[in-house]
Amino acid sequence: MTAHEIAPRLPVIDVLRDRCRALAVLDLIIDGDDPTHIYTTAWGDDEATLMSNGSGDEWNIVFTADGAFIRVFTHESAMTPYREVWPGLLDGLPAAFRRQVEEPAFCDEEGHFLATAVLWRLAGHDQWHLSENVHLPASRGPHDTDPDGSGMLEILLDDIADRYIKFARDYYEIDADPAAVEHIIQGHSLTDLVIRTLNPDTTIADLRDDIALIRYPVQDA
Repeated sequence: MTAHEIAPRLPVIDVLRDRCRALAVLDLIIDGDDPTHIYTTAWGDDEATLMSNGSGDEWNIVFTADGAFIRVFTHESAMTPYREVWPGLLDGLPAAFRRQVEEPAFCDEEGHFLATAVLWRLAGHDQWHLSENVHLPASRGPHDTDPDGSGMLEILLDDIADRYIKFARDYYEIDADPAAVEHIIQGHSLTDLVIRTLNPDTTIADLRDDIALIRYPVQDA
């Protein structure tokens, strides 16, 4: 899976934002101490989701008044930058998103932007974009099917509930309740029953402040 393949399958910005919020809430419930997906409504004047698998691979989406910017970084890719991003990767990036390239959280200690894939969508536009000037590196073998790391974004596609259940099984080693996962993916208000179905040791009271930062709806007591 490459950025060219993932871009036409990504949803519109508002749907993507809701899915990112849902992933963050699910992770918060299952493992609030070390969630893989995080969502914050306090990314300066913007909102952002951050995914880190703990092994050096990550993706981020920044939601701004101008649209949405996606950065993917996989450390084992031949495209991993050393001082310079992969040739052509940022070609065509709108000026509205240029400041993301200088965001310290997306750079190394010397201020070099770290990314193996970049996608964007301006508000009001009907599709996701990426540079057309990126030539992917030669395949390093039959299993090298994700050269730019964009396969990590597959969890955001239309069958997100099924994908999250598989993720939770692989990463957290649990069988997440499908109905509870779907409840949250659909953006329905959180209840203690739904939370305890996913994690019997957690309640709304335990998570209320973090959920408020995500701005996910919670059922009134």
